[in-house]
Amino acid sequence: LLETLPPTVPPLEIHEAVDGQQAVALAEEIDPQVILMDVQMPRMDGIEATRLIKTRRPTIRVIVLTMYAGNQEMALSAGADVFLLKGCTPETLFAALALPT
Repeated sequence: LLETLPPTVPPLEIHEAVDGQQAVALAEEIDPQVILMDVQMPRMDGIEATRLIKTRRPTIRVIVLTMYAGNQEMALSAGADVFLLKGCTPETLFAALALPT
């Protein structure tokens, strides 16, 4: 993903979580503007992590990115702001992240 960012994008601070529990902890620690959340993660899935993050920090934008269209209703019910499939174009992802293309 980072390799496809256009040069017009300002530098980004990126953090990575290895599981849903760490994603929730990082969200509380660094209070990011946006989180790109996978659904399939160990210890706590991305749906539950999204629910906890949006309950505790409702201003954080959560974009759920998954391979399975069937996860859309659960993700949006958990509070996800955007739902995208992993096969989406970089431009679609950049638009969801509100990045210039």
